[in-house]
Amino acid sequence: MKPGDVVDDFELQDETGAVRSLSGLLADGPLVLFFYPVASSGGCTQEACHFRDLAAEFAAVGASPVGISGDDVSAQRRFASAHTLGYPLLSDPGHVVAKKFDAFRRWLPGGLHTRRRTFVIGTDRRVIAEFSSETKFDQHADEALTALRAHRAA
Repeated sequence: MKPGDVVDDFELQDETGAVRSLSGLLADGPLVLFFYPVASSGGCTQEACHFRDLAAEFAAVGASPVGISGDDVSAQRRFASAHTLGYPLLSDPGHVVAKKFDAFRRWLPGGLHTRRRTFVIGTDRRVIAEFSSETKFDQHADEALTALRAHRAA
């Protein structure tokens, strides 16, 4: 997926077990879909908490974050609860959605198949921006906000 591409609708369970669709998540405004390798790891916790800490800024541009990893629903529930994230975490245990977004690695020690990638998606399901960095955990949220502000101003 790259800017301008249209994202196919999908459905996954969130941390509560509820089924969420991309189209349903986009009903309230643009979405920042961020893929992360594993719930509760150090870097993923830092990234997820930074998205949480910028909640007011995302709300100000009418957007919301949604995290996604290969972790099961119970791991996502523990992660969301432990850090009071306040936004959905989607469970993609078969990496079906990650593969569609080129956020999947075939093999890596420890089973860390999900690549750290972030996509800003407009209400028309078009990708507005994409970011990829495995080690700059705060950068994804910051860049997503910049892209959303520029998109809104255009």
